[in-house]
Amino acid sequence: MRILAAALLACLPLTTFAADTYGPRLEGFDYPYPVKIVQIESQRQPLEMAYLDVPPAGRAFAGTVVLLHGKNFCAATWQDSIAALTAAGYRVIAPDQIGFCKSSKPERYQYSFEQLAANTHALLAHLGLDAAQIDLVGHSMGGMLAARYALLYPAQVRHLALVNPIGLEDWKAKGVPWRSVDAWYANELKTRFESIRAYQLDVYYDGEWTPTYEKWARMQSGMYEGPGRQAVAWSQALTSDMVFNQPVVHELPRITVPTTLFIGQKDRTAIGRDLAPPALKATLGDYPALGRAAAAAIPGATLVTFDDLGHSPQVQAPERFNTALLQALQHPR
Repeated sequence: MRILAAALLACLPLTTFAADTYGPRLEGFDYPYPVKIVQIESQRQPLEMAYLDVPPAGRAFAGTVVLLHGKNFCAATWQDSIAALTAAGYRVIAPDQIGFCKSSKPERYQYSFEQLAANTHALLAHLGLDAAQIDLVGHSMGGMLAARYALLYPAQVRHLALVNPIGLEDWKAKGVPWRSVDAWYANELKTRFESIRAYQLDVYYDGEWTPTYEKWARMQSGMYEGPGRQAVAWSQALTSDMVFNQPVVHELPRITVPTTLFIGQKDRTAIGRDLAPPALKATLGDYPALGRAAAAAIPGATLVTFDDLGHSPQVQAPERFNTALLQALQHPR
């Protein structure tokens, strides 16, 4: 009943909560651009998908870029990239996926990357862009989603950019133990700012922390500190199960669109690492090797590396990352 009550609370209109304590749909946390909502019907229920739609700023129109966030991120995390892209003449669309951030968090939902891709396609259809070519950029879990989107709708994708995508290795096949959704949920309920910071410091940022990272970690932790924490934890548990059981690595050779991989070499992200035996744990999340293997697997892919950066190069060094991204988008193979 507590999960159901929290899920119902997640469907209430957006309101404001105390500072650093946000509602289950990030009520109280302001995005850098106006948030819009599209109503979608999915799995026999009405849902709301939040998104940013930012027009180009003054230059000749360069195209439409769709930005897909990671599991511990939101559309707002693309703030610096949106500014750089719109300044270069791009229209930028950045959704919050169903189950995340300012979008609905249904209590019962069969999460799959194909479903999230279909939801994203429905958003683009709502905007009249379902037949238009787009440049698709996905970070972390969003990289897994972007790869699936490119497989489902290849004619629509002009260029695919994968930024430290997860799913480049099959954790379960390598021997990482399976865990139930209930176990994922129990772990998620323990999440606080301190645990988020410790995890990101170790896995994302190679032991270095700056105030820039603080804002986005507070954004995430604020949902766990707020009145809808059970709904947030439940959605995160369901999507963790999706990520663990649906690695994209086996499908990389089927990608046919021009692709660039942007890989921060200090990244060590691996889902389920905490359950892995020590010897296996030491081998997981080897992004220098994973990036090279992914680039070799995707026909004609280009690999761009950042030797001193980790899981989120667009957050750690936005100017360098955005320069590299714009170069890739303007000169696709």
